[in-house]
Amino acid sequence: MESCPFCAIVQKRLPAETVYEDENALAFRDIRPQAPVHVLIVPKEHVGSADDVQDPTLWSRLMPAVKATAAKLGVSGGYRLVVNCGESAGQTVPHLHIHLLAGRGLQWPPG
Repeated sequence: MESCPFCAIVQKRLPAETVYEDENALAFRDIRPQAPVHVLIVPKEHVGSADDVQDPTLWSRLMPAVKATAAKLGVSGGYRLVVNCGESAGQTVPHLHIHLLAGRGLQWPPG
């Protein structure tokens, strides 16, 4: 999608600090981190949100990128994954993305 900033990052038209990349996904540091480690893992294909996933195997293609990113960052076993779906849930970019947060105690509920 032409106006999607995450598509532009995937296509290398916008800069980002890439942490991990494979044929299905790209992981890059969040520009407004909410934890010492805050990385976004996005599918390379444009999918607007979790509600827009047509192929359920997309999740199984994204999870290896999540695990590889966590391992590369040394946070395996101690991180939180968040997927916001829709504006009212806090999704600010209309491209499916998984937040990987780590590096501090993460309480529930957040706050």
